[in-house]
Amino acid sequence: MGQWIEACGTDEISEGAMRSITLEGKEILLARASDRFYAAENRCPHMGARLSEGALAGTVVTCPRHGSRFALTDGKVIEWAKLPPIISKVSKMIRRPRGLLTFPVKVENGRISVEI
Repeated sequence: MGQWIEACGTDEISEGAMRSITLEGKEILLARASDRFYAAENRCPHMGARLSEGALAGTVVTCPRHGSRFALTDGKVIEWAKLPPIISKVSKMIRRPRGLLTFPVKVENGRISVEI
């Protein structure tokens, strides 16, 4: 069991927005979708791009570098790198698809906390 750390106020993240925060030395992606909050590692497991610089569609975050997509609800891979088919096959042999590490989030009194 981890430690709950206050991240920010609920009013600091707009609906459909993401931001990068640092908690306990870890770079965390914090997102708001359908008035719920999600936290995950901010680095894409494919090539390390900052996911907070990507796109958010509902609870799916898309990496800005190669288009890998992940569910913020549980970290599952939805799509592993948008590359031409032959390059995609080789890429998967070199760097296997790996889910995104997610963190529990709770909201109390208008403040968001993340369990690290």
